[in-house]
Amino acid sequence: MRVFEGANLLLMFLLELCVLGAAAWWGFTVPAPIAARIVLGLAAPAVFIVVWALFGAAKDPRFPQTGWRRVALEVVWFGAASVLLGLAWTPVAGLVMFALWFGNGVLRLAWGQQKL
Repeated sequence: MRVFEGANLLLMFLLELCVLGAAAWWGFTVPAPIAARIVLGLAAPAVFIVVWALFGAAKDPRFPQTGWRRVALEVVWFGAASVLLGLAWTPVAGLVMFALWFGNGVLRLAWGQQKL
């Protein structure tokens, strides 16, 4: 069982990286002048990084969130990235990403890896 729990935490980390990749991909592929795409491609993941560092980091966030606030943070954070991935690539990819996060969250709660 510990192997599955470790794999679930690894999936959470990979999903966090996917959020940053989705934000960058969206920014670099927006139908806009090249300067705007460069700014968006760098700024979008930076915004996600700042939000996660302040509120959602696993170790020592500045403003730790628990309970329904943590759930809301993750829904908004992963949901926004799923929308950006859907816009940059295909809506199915965005839905798959959100579904993976949802399943990961359910398992984190069930296995005691995340507290509400």
